[in-house]
Amino acid sequence: MSKEKKTKKKGRIMWGFIYVVTFIIAFSGSVAFKMKYNPFGKEFSVDWNDSVGIVHTDISYGSGEANKFDLYVPADDSRENYGLIVYLHAGGFTGGDKSGDAKILEWLCSKGYVTAGINYTLFSEKNPDANVYKQSVEIKESMPYVIAEAEKLGYHINEMSIGGGSAGHALAMIYAYRDADESPVPVKMTFGAVGPSCFYVEDWINMGTNPNKPVLFDQNGDYQGIADLFYVMSGNEITNDMFKTGEYKESVKNISAEMWINENSVPTVVAYGSWDRVQPFRASLKLKQALENSGIDYQYFEMKHSGHGLQNDSKMYAQYMRKVLEYLDIYMPVK
Repeated sequence: MSKEKKTKKKGRIMWGFIYVVTFIIAFSGSVAFKMKYNPFGKEFSVDWNDSVGIVHTDISYGSGEANKFDLYVPADDSRENYGLIVYLHAGGFTGGDKSGDAKILEWLCSKGYVTAGINYTLFSEKNPDANVYKQSVEIKESMPYVIAEAEKLGYHINEMSIGGGSAGHALAMIYAYRDADESPVPVKMTFGAVGPSCFYVEDWINMGTNPNKPVLFDQNGDYQGIADLFYVMSGNEITNDMFKTGEYKESVKNISAEMWINENSVPTVVAYGSWDRVQPFRASLKLKQALENSGIDYQYFEMKHSGHGLQNDSKMYAQYMRKVLEYLDIYMPVK
């Protein structure tokens, strides 16, 4: 690569990083996901102790510094088979940690499942080459290690489900829709809240802003800001002209879960906030339409009073959580 091209790439990564940071700041005050903090009392939490289960932390699945997972196993190890539930952490692809989801992982483990929280390499100045696609590949590559570790501990995994919050939800959907055919065990369902499911320019031009004051789109037709954002997230070259022709869609397909949905996709439970300016709400409607068009058994919860943190619809959020458990009981019952 020539010096000029390297300089140009570095510049695009820098601007992309600035846009991603803007993406994070836009919701830093409301990202306290209810699945993390369990505001509904005992219904969605458990008094975790050795009589419920045991957690094994920081197990490696690769050579990267972030390539570690935590595994929660039920105290009852007498069953022939166990379902695995993976839950991926939030953080806008630049922050967060598996330890932040301990409460939901404990609660789901208490229902009789083996559960796992998985870290992935975060995009940062230290890791400027990290992107959503590479993170999704790390998640895919981690699964055999998670299942092998469960087997080593005496828990035979014969099926799995995957969920997450925000960035983690996006990665969970990518695995469930794009990579399920290559999963070591059958994927039975996916669930999560406020994860970006697709990257269509018409949904993202006003990301994080007042719709009348877009920051990633120039009214004269300059899409450079959003091109840099999509480039950093996908790792694929995206130019201004590609938005005009629609060619950019192929470049973001590797990180757009919605584009992989078909009639064989897994049952799905999702929740989105109508006032979300981080994960554009309109993008979630495309996800809903794709599930509908493909005849998938799905439940879509629209939190009409909330943004990205789903902070103003507690009753409906409780309904969403109950529906997740209902779908697990239907598609991956504890036997």
